[in-house]
Amino acid sequence: MSRYRIFKVADAIAYAREAAGLASDLPLRGEEIGDGNLNQVFRVWSPGEPHGVIVKQALPYIRCIGESWPLTRDRARIEAQILLRHGEACPEYTVAVLHHDPALSAMLLEDLSDHRVWRQALLDDQLFPEAAAQLGRYLARVHYHSSAFYLDYQAQRAVSTRFVNPELMAITEAVFFVDPFRDHERNNVEPLIRAEAEQLWADDALKVKVAALKHDFRCKGEALLHGDLHTGSVMVAAGTLKVIDAEFGGYGPIGFDLGVIFANLLLNVCSQPGRHPAVIGQRYQQQRIEEIRALWQSFRADFIALAAGSADPALAEAGYAQAFMRRVWRDALGYAGCEMVRRTIGIAHVADLDGIEDPVRRVACQRQALSLGRTLVMEAEQLDDTAFNLLLVQQIIAG
Repeated sequence: MSRYRIFKVADAIAYAREAAGLASDLPLRGEEIGDGNLNQVFRVWSPGEPHGVIVKQALPYIRCIGESWPLTRDRARIEAQILLRHGEACPEYTVAVLHHDPALSAMLLEDLSDHRVWRQALLDDQLFPEAAAQLGRYLARVHYHSSAFYLDYQAQRAVSTRFVNPELMAITEAVFFVDPFRDHERNNVEPLIRAEAEQLWADDALKVKVAALKHDFRCKGEALLHGDLHTGSVMVAAGTLKVIDAEFGGYGPIGFDLGVIFANLLLNVCSQPGRHPAVIGQRYQQQRIEEIRALWQSFRADFIALAAGSADPALAEAGYAQAFMRRVWRDALGYAGCEMVRRTIGIAHVADLDGIEDPVRRVACQRQALSLGRTLVMEAEQLDDTAFNLLLVQQIIAG
């Protein structure tokens, strides 16, 4: 008989007590803190103690939709194993998994209540100047240590098989590459930008580029991805950060994770004219651009340095890692464009845009996000670092 049950607060407390080996007479309190689309998340703590633990449980369906869209609970096992694997490569910036119970589809995580969600920090105009470079180092380390640069053929094939995640990565394919580029019932299109959405849906040249990105996402298993690395999956604090929520992970192209986080910073760039007067908004836009630059430079430098020590003599060849980084950069820009489109007219939006109260200003920002997203997909192969930065500056002026 299955032990699985959907947790209430009392269940989360009981699981935390048992998993953490806490005394039965230790007073514990709990509250549900999750606001995500898929899972239940609770914080459990003892009164008077500065830190508690986090209990995360997978539901047998997509939480934001309900039982009409069932979903495998095995995603909890996959997420726990990805976080553990990423934690081996980069413990400094990966949330710690303290316990995992496959039968309950639950895990115990370190309490990050002294951190902030990076998206909300950005929306509150709070600057964490080291976060972007730290995230670049995280990505370089977790991608390198799961790639062919570090693992031999047999080891990488064994690891990639262990992290097969077909159901959730199929959802990514649908909501990332398919639905937003067609008139699909799952899309969420602001009526005032319906015409722009229809123009995009009729853009055959764009859809050919997106098809190539989708094909690579399916077939190019370069490294173990986080799979959903937006600014809501990064917790920041003074001088440090932690990456959370890896249930969409699996093997895929390295540029995908980079593209998703680039796009979410760019969506914040696009939102600024709707949230601030021009001079103030342009200052925050420049900060986001600098964060993207710092993230990429940190990732590139760390990955190249690691690749120089590759045990594979072919991949350690002088100059190859630099050439590989140029390909990753182009991939990242294409995936960033897809993410910008899908976060504007697809099923799951972002508060950066949707939180703009003035409908006229909100629509103008959404239009800019769609336009920039399309440009990144179409011109990724022509945009080196310098041209990309020039494009963003032009976007700021145009906005």
